[in-house]
Amino acid sequence: MIASDLPRRIAAELIGAGLLVAAVVGSGIMATQLTGDVGLELLINALATTTALGVLIWTLGPISGAHFNPAVTLVAAVRKEVRVGESVCYVLAQCVGAMLGVALANIMFELPAWQAAERSRVSFGALLGEVVATAGLLWVIGALTRSRHGHLGPVLVPAWIGAAYFFTASTSFANPAVTLGRGFSDSFAGIAPSSIGPFVLAQFVGAGIGALLTEYFHPRRGTRPEPLDLPDPIHEARGEHS
Repeated sequence: MIASDLPRRIAAELIGAGLLVAAVVGSGIMATQLTGDVGLELLINALATTTALGVLIWTLGPISGAHFNPAVTLVAAVRKEVRVGESVCYVLAQCVGAMLGVALANIMFELPAWQAAERSRVSFGALLGEVVATAGLLWVIGALTRSRHGHLGPVLVPAWIGAAYFFTASTSFANPAVTLGRGFSDSFAGIAPSSIGPFVLAQFVGAGIGALLTEYFHPRRGTRPEPLDLPDPIHEARGEHS
């Protein structure tokens, strides 16, 4: 049962990550076409990203857990909420989805499918912002999981990302797959390929901090929690019940 359901979950992660990146990049391109005001461009980008993320979590969460993010999948694997092989499949699907998503956004606006971004984003403040944004994201997810309030995921996860868009110097990428995809869009949402490595490293550091905050403030009680407390076919196939 687990093996037969894995392709569906992988497809959900691929499509979810792809549409998320398409929303980030596409709204960034649209924003620059509509206005030359950087603040307004950021607002348009943030609104499109967070609303799309909420819809994707609600739609695909019951299928795959709505990770869409290698950092989220890595933490889930460390907690043994997903098997190692499954987590590898998830991460590959997320990265492939991100590359397809950026191509979709670029093509919709009649740009080359992939073009290296030129916008360097590496600075101490930006990297610290990525640590904070990713730590907060993993903490929110962990709190939802441990408190059994996963139904609030489509609201609270985008709320954190939207807030971090404006209070972090990095504008809250908080996702290695999204960072990878944005490296191939020379637009408002782009990030130079040379900046991808440092950003991803900062994101994984933040993920570790977020996981530790979850363990400290929301210690595990009783049975193993499911990601976002949504219906999880992995646990259902194993016959586990909360």
